[in-house]
Amino acid sequence: MLLVEALSHRSWCAERGGRPSNERLEFLGDAVLGLVVADHAFGSYPEVPEGVLAKLRAAVVNAVVLAEVAADLGIGPTLLLGKGEEGSGGREKPSILADATEAVIGAVYLDGGFERARRVVLDELGERIAAAVDDPGESDYKSRLQETSVHLGRGVPHYEVEGFGPDHARRYLATVYVAERRLGQGEGRSKKDAEQAAARAACDVLGDERGDQGCPSFPK
Repeated sequence: MLLVEALSHRSWCAERGGRPSNERLEFLGDAVLGLVVADHAFGSYPEVPEGVLAKLRAAVVNAVVLAEVAADLGIGPTLLLGKGEEGSGGREKPSILADATEAVIGAVYLDGGFERARRVVLDELGERIAAAVDDPGESDYKSRLQETSVHLGRGVPHYEVEGFGPDHARRYLATVYVAERRLGQGEGRSKKDAEQAAARAACDVLGDERGDQGCPSFPK
């Protein structure tokens, strides 16, 4: 039953008389995920300062990465979505996939305890954490986009962010412009996450246009 609840989007629940959605499990899973990553990073990398630890956590605990984890776990095809979300491509929306991933982590925690949830999180994110320690700026797409944009002579990117949804489940949509051209959009639970997602989308566009990696990490 916990797994079914973890995969139940609110749109599906609304069509079935208000059955419990995955939002409460998502809330719990978000807290468990953050603790596992912080605890692992703190214990495994004692030489890493607080500022880098914060970047490390942000590099792996965000909607973009969690959507990738959802794809690895095959969560998309198993989601329970309402007709509207199904018709609008909800199974591929990063925000929905990320939320479901956190809900699944919450369900694992309730069913098997913290250590089991820890194993699941580190199985999926352990390599990403190690990579972020080696280069914490690698996943800072805002910095990478700005460096690339300036390097190309297009100036500093400009972001516009708007919030939507109820106060208890507020989300943000960011749009990034480079040289007055809209280059990417992204969603997140915070303005920062949304801007990072938009910057990553912009880097992907630049990479497609130029046939390279889009926004490389420039030497310091």
